[in-house]
Amino acid sequence: MDIKNCSSIFEIMTIQELLTLKTGKSRILGLDVGDKTVGLALCDTLWSIATPHQTLSRKSFAHDVGIFQKLLADYSIAAMVVGLPLHMSGRLGDQAQKVQRYANQLAQDLGVPIFFQDERLSTSAVERTLLSADVSRQKRGKVIDKMAASFILQGVLDTLFYASRGWINTPHA
Repeated sequence: MDIKNCSSIFEIMTIQELLTLKTGKSRILGLDVGDKTVGLALCDTLWSIATPHQTLSRKSFAHDVGIFQKLLADYSIAAMVVGLPLHMSGRLGDQAQKVQRYANQLAQDLGVPIFFQDERLSTSAVERTLLSADVSRQKRGKVIDKMAASFILQGVLDTLFYASRGWINTPHA
């Protein structure tokens, strides 16, 4: 499928389609995909709060798939939200295209729908938060990817909350 540009959200599925997956028992898995690591975050079963989960060290795609299969089974994952690192102009660059390929292959192999979220400045926002909390550089390095995944996922959860109540205008709400 083609990626559709909807303001700051890029998607393979719409917000309304994502809402239909909410069962009260399922969760969404958030991903901040990098070349060496993938930050992971999970939401609660009410789809209201994102929590940093872990940072996956990428070894091989097959290794990653195995870890994701276990997460899907253990946490009843209904969908994945993947941060899309766009250029400030909104243009897809090389890194965004790598992330798209990785996520699309994951979705195909796992049979789980994906939703792309604009992640511009998410790592910077998390970095500022950690700096203001006086977290050491070493500790920041260990948590920044999973915290960025949580930041990205929380943005989608907030959008889902407001769209489900008709409080915001989304292109597909």
